[in-house]
Amino acid sequence: MIAPIAIVVVALVAWLFLGQRLEFGKPSFTSNGEIRTLGSQTSLNLTFADAKSGLAKTEISLVQDGKTIPLSTMAYPPGKYRNHSVSVVVDAAKLGLREGPAVLHITAKDNALFSNSIAVNRPVTIDFGPPQIFSPNMQNHINPGGTCVVVYRVSEPVIMTGITVDQLFFKAYPITLSGKPGFVSYFAMPMDAGSRPVNIRIVARDQGGNEASMPLPYLLMKETFRSDTMATSESFLQQKMPEFQAANPQLRGKTLLETFMYVNTRMREENNKTIQNVCRNTTPRQLWNGTFLRMKNASPMALFGDRRTYLYDGKPVGESIHMGVDLASTSQAPIEAANSGIVAYTGPLGIYGNAVIIDHGLGLFTLYSHLSSISVKSTQPVSRGGVIGTSGLSGLAGGDHLHFGMIVGDQFVNPQEWWDPHWIQDNVLRKMAVSF
Repeated sequence: MIAPIAIVVVALVAWLFLGQRLEFGKPSFTSNGEIRTLGSQTSLNLTFADAKSGLAKTEISLVQDGKTIPLSTMAYPPGKYRNHSVSVVVDAAKLGLREGPAVLHITAKDNALFSNSIAVNRPVTIDFGPPQIFSPNMQNHINPGGTCVVVYRVSEPVIMTGITVDQLFFKAYPITLSGKPGFVSYFAMPMDAGSRPVNIRIVARDQGGNEASMPLPYLLMKETFRSDTMATSESFLQQKMPEFQAANPQLRGKTLLETFMYVNTRMREENNKTIQNVCRNTTPRQLWNGTFLRMKNASPMALFGDRRTYLYDGKPVGESIHMGVDLASTSQAPIEAANSGIVAYTGPLGIYGNAVIIDHGLGLFTLYSHLSSISVKSTQPVSRGGVIGTSGLSGLAGGDHLHFGMIVGDQFVNPQEWWDPHWIQDNVLRKMAVSF
């Protein structure tokens, strides 16, 4: 009789251990960022975990003035969830909370035999008021296709702030303004701003999700961009298109003209997306100093904003907008870094050929393309005037030259402004020195 009982006991103990129910580890949770302030439309993102017996129940609630307000209650099938993410949007006003202190109550239980559990109380502040934005009363003169630099302060810590230009967002970075904390943002004005209204606003969101915005006053300057037609000759196609066909298997078997049309549209779009992705990661401080250098002893071949229509046998076969300045000197001329920064990209880049992108901090970048050689590496610091390569005709280039581009945020802007010391003094340095 003893033997069967022993077998049952052993089987029960084995089931408890194998089922991971006889364990004493407590469940845990992590949050996406520190939770200190709750306001209008605050997102709480918690991930609960229990690696052994799994989650049984999780609860999130707010307590204020002795009143408990449930936010989330979830029960889980036994042993099915080792971890689970819970997202809750808290609208403190709709929940009947008042501004001031409250407690975020978080509990979790697992499926262990003795129901291990945790209970955490986190003090939070309920805040309905959006941050205040303080901007100096300065007129911003902006060229279509150009850059604008804005400085401002906010009344409280924020989790997001910057400039919106229609649907585009340009991040702001913390700086010190006359000994006080502030922000600076570089943003790009669309090239077609002269033909339509552009909505530009300073925006800021605090830790409670409260958001404020204010319009940015500006005066739009006049800017005229050129239009031209370019003959696409058979000799040019024979010279350049086989390079693209050899590097891109999907182009093999296509005619030279079909290859050109693909390169000028699909590949151009893909290359510009690559540039945008590179330029989304920037050093959050200014690396440049002084006027940006222009290629020495070089003549301009094409300007920023030139609208090109390509003709083959007298018929249009494509269009493009030139997003930089083409400069030509001698063959394989040394190319210098326009200003100090950190190399963000080196290597082949489709229509741009061999290219270098330099990060100058705060979302400002320079692009050097069609190079015949590159003498710097990614993440390498460079000094203003340091040689980074030599000019060439790689990519979609008909002759040896440098295509020089400037990017703000992830948008191309007119480089000619940054070659002008007076423009930099009036539109950048004077703003950075303002006291308010």
